[in-house]
Amino acid sequence: MKTDTMRALIVSAITVLCLGLQGCETAPLSQSQKEEKRAEVRNMANQSLDQLYQAHPGARDAVKNAAGYAVFSDFGFKLLYGGGEKGNGIAINNATKQETFMMMYEIQPGYGLGASKFRLILVFDTPDAFNNFVTSGWTAGANMMAAAKTNTSGSAYAGAVTVSSGVHMYQVTEQGLIVGVSITGGKFYKDSELQ
Repeated sequence: MKTDTMRALIVSAITVLCLGLQGCETAPLSQSQKEEKRAEVRNMANQSLDQLYQAHPGARDAVKNAAGYAVFSDFGFKLLYGGGEKGNGIAINNATKQETFMMMYEIQPGYGLGASKFRLILVFDTPDAFNNFVTSGWTAGANMMAAAKTNTSGSAYAGAVTVSSGVHMYQVTEQGLIVGVSITGGKFYKDSELQ
């Protein structure tokens, strides 16, 4: 009986998610709608950086002296045996000030129920690391979690984790800086709608 009830709940949840995704399909954005969305992402990025700098003032120099940086706002959900996170963001080349609007999606395995909001700030040491992220996107998986164990305390990147060669990541919630990163299956890619 419990198994049948659990199956019914899972089927219901999947049905609701599929219907929700179909409802998300919209007509292309007008130019004014694009500008409005871009302004919202820029505002989110500025607020996120201010929040990071309050929690860790040394991060200001890390971001300023980097080849580039990216900021993502993430809203997550967890329902029964799994969940996901979806967010948008912006990557900025410090040399040229060129903006690239991006998206992220993360799948989270594991049992749970609830929602969470957090911000990710990625800092790129080299132009190659930044350009590779912007042009090819990026998938974070088990390798990133292994690399995330790298200790960065005592440097300009204190509070961040090194997620790959030349790439550091801060994770911030409304309560402040989180030491460590909980991304387990993230995909970062250009937002074609806002380019």
